[in-house]
Amino acid sequence: MKRVVTDRLEAWASSPRRKPLLVRGARQVGKTWAVTAFAQKRFPGHTHVLDLERRRDLHHIFAGDLSATRLLSQLELSLGAGITPGQDLLFLDEIQACPRAIVALRYFYEELPALHVVAAGSLLEFAFGQFSFPVGRVQFLTVHPMTFLEFLWATGREAAGEIARGEPAAVDPATHATLLEFLREYLFVGGLPEAVRLYAESGRLRDAFHAQDEVVQAYRADFSKYAPRVDGNTLDEVLTSVARTVGAQVVYSRLAAGPTQPTLKNAFGLLERAQVVQRVTAVKHMGLPPGADATLRRFKAIVVDLGLLHRLSGVPIDAEHAKTDLLSIYEGALAEQFVGQELCAAGDGDLYYWARAAKSSTAEVDYLLVRRDRLVPVEVKSGPGGRLRSMHQLLKEHPQCAPGVVLSTAPYAELPEQDLVFVPLYYAGVLMRSATIT
Repeated sequence: MKRVVTDRLEAWASSPRRKPLLVRGARQVGKTWAVTAFAQKRFPGHTHVLDLERRRDLHHIFAGDLSATRLLSQLELSLGAGITPGQDLLFLDEIQACPRAIVALRYFYEELPALHVVAAGSLLEFAFGQFSFPVGRVQFLTVHPMTFLEFLWATGREAAGEIARGEPAAVDPATHATLLEFLREYLFVGGLPEAVRLYAESGRLRDAFHAQDEVVQAYRADFSKYAPRVDGNTLDEVLTSVARTVGAQVVYSRLAAGPTQPTLKNAFGLLERAQVVQRVTAVKHMGLPPGADATLRRFKAIVVDLGLLHRLSGVPIDAEHAKTDLLSIYEGALAEQFVGQELCAAGDGDLYYWARAAKSSTAEVDYLLVRRDRLVPVEVKSGPGGRLRSMHQLLKEHPQCAPGVVLSTAPYAELPEQDLVFVPLYYAGVLMRSATIT
């Protein structure tokens, strides 16, 4: 399956200022596949893979002297092959299983800079706490679940992909309807690579659901690795609560019954560091950077993938799938999750939303984009412009943020009299770089 991250891997491999690359991301989002598929094309016959979770017998190599020359010699003996800097790629997979191997990346950079070294792992933030991390001596790359564009590629719809990756613009009604139908499929299949692969092969949603269930089970099995930081059952309850309340403000005390608020806050933080959930922070003032004036105590959250939202929400999926309006599914939560997921994949950064609390009323706009010298408000709505009260309130108070973007199932339209641009939902992944909203 084609992944956008391949281009970023190629740029890293070709850079004269290359450092060892640490590939991060939640479990089951395709980190290993992305690296190995890239390596097979870029370094055919010259890729050396060492899975440090399976090959724990090799951890002793990293236990003593971390001289790059010694490490390379020991690895060559273990792999039964020579490793030539400048020609070969060394791939240390599941590196979190051997924290000393992460430390060793520093010495590969300092002593063997010509060697292409990629490391990948999940729960890396937990391993970081066990040693002095080689700051400034590694590069980072985050792999996210497959985007809508990648889903279109995987299902053989390249022509639709070319439209969805292009500049937002009006398309003919038939094309618009087709893209919305493809998006409906993606909203239920999600972006977990195994779910996408099975759906692409069979065309059956049930196959994708089975894959989603397996990933949920794998995540729950991982919870034992968080101990003794927090109980696994608490983590499960918190994750389920987040999935069921996408689009609503997170209140720690409501995430689970029984545990104290500090325990629940810690549980959420652990899931956040594992990249299973993503915080969406509230800001009140529209200055740059948004995090400098964030209302940090108020935030929403999304889960790593649409598939997890389905399997954890507990809502009968057949009833939701029967709904004709994409923005009414899960009362709009599915569309808000989709947009957040697309923005994460496009930007690799933090997510924000606008929240204005007053004695007389409250107002919220779903997301804020950082574009050059301004913040761009983004609302996920199905209604006409006259019903966008929060967006109009924001633009009234902060006219420098105009035009606001409304993502909906309606065709593309510019409404300069309201300082709004209506953009079809399937363009969510290109908003970060769109010239339309500069």
